[in-house]
Amino acid sequence: MDIGRRIRFTDGREVDKKRIFLGLAGVGAAVAAIALGLDYSQGERAGSIATSSSQAKTPVSPERLAQLPAREAIGKPRGQPFDARSWAPPAPPASKVAPAPPKPVAPPVQYRVAGQVSHDGVMEVVLAHGDRIFTVREGETLEDIYRIEAITPDAVTLVYLPLNERQQIPVAGLRLETAAPAAVAGSNAPARAPSAEPQTASRPAQLRWEGPKQVQAGENFDVTLKLTSAQPVRALPLQLSYDAKLLEPVAVRPGGLFADGRFSYRVNPGGSIFVGASANEATPADADLMVVTFRPIRSGDAELRLSSLALQGAAGRPIAHEPPAAFRTAIVQ
Repeated sequence: MDIGRRIRFTDGREVDKKRIFLGLAGVGAAVAAIALGLDYSQGERAGSIATSSSQAKTPVSPERLAQLPAREAIGKPRGQPFDARSWAPPAPPASKVAPAPPKPVAPPVQYRVAGQVSHDGVMEVVLAHGDRIFTVREGETLEDIYRIEAITPDAVTLVYLPLNERQQIPVAGLRLETAAPAAVAGSNAPARAPSAEPQTASRPAQLRWEGPKQVQAGENFDVTLKLTSAQPVRALPLQLSYDAKLLEPVAVRPGGLFADGRFSYRVNPGGSIFVGASANEATPADADLMVVTFRPIRSGDAELRLSSLALQGAAGRPIAHEPPAAFRTAIVQ
């Protein structure tokens, strides 16, 4: 045996170099198999060490490679460790400012212009609100809420007192007079030529009550409001006041002036009646405006009064009138 191909150990043993090389090759194959995840038994590892160099070089079959366990995919990067960073403290959160409450505004005006009358030489405007009507002039306070600031031919300006806010009521269908006819006549306006019309045409309209002076408790009776006007009358709103403790309204019906026109009314059990009426055409009047039927409740002196009235002629022009005296009757048992 060639001594150059053998290795002598200190204990006297000799081993062939080829066997050592084959053993090392088998150990390398086993280590590679373990790194690839193959399951080798002790016998297979021992056999692999004893195999020849040709067997150690045999490639692993594709079937065994297919049995390798699947590896988990690499996850997404969670950040760049070398990105630029700011070490300044974060800005404090912006303070939340509560929005300012909305500015209060005046409610819409619930009044409308119903007409105009002349009282003691001053032109007054008649305002209607539901079944109530009010006669006002500049500077007066309306229901402690509004102040009448100005009256112009086209509008009435109010001031809403709680907010000191101005509001306007437009005038529809007519133009308001800013001065009474007497005041206009006494102004510095140039004198007019004498009119050929009768003087009765410029007289204010006359109103009067007709009814019994004494009535029996429990028995109905009628009260009629009559009108005499040389100027054509077209429409009116009016309000009556009565003593609700003594009288109870039973019926309200139009007189001959509005028999062929429109007539509506509302009764307030507290003691008032609101009437709105219009004729088909404006004509001079000497007729009944309305008839009210009452039932006397108990004995006493009952009174019926015209609270407000606005006579309107052609094109809605106001007609001056003289308010009638209150109607009074005695109720007996």
